[in-house]
Amino acid sequence: MEEHFVYLVLSIVEEIPYGKVATYQQIARLAGRDKNARLVARILANANRYGNYPCHRVVNSKGRTAPNWEEQRLLLEEEGVQFQRNGCVDLAVDQWKQ
Repeated sequence: MEEHFVYLVLSIVEEIPYGKVATYQQIARLAGRDKNARLVARILANANRYGNYPCHRVVNSKGRTAPNWEEQRLLLEEEGVQFQRNGCVDLAVDQWKQ
């Protein structure tokens, strides 16, 4: 994995405002690699190697939180992010509009 791309992704994640979320695809697009949403997810899964980043603010394109990371929803709710009845973030309300 290219270190430059890793730090580019992490710098974008740092810009997501408190109380907002972005999608993996959105981060990939902002990094100039539209087709690399899965790579973004992999980078964020290992982000703790590089420092402390607000990775909890990144969800999939349906608004689903990361599997096996129950704390993610709690962190988002603490920031006021709204969830729909199906358990997904309401992207129409809380998606970061950069």
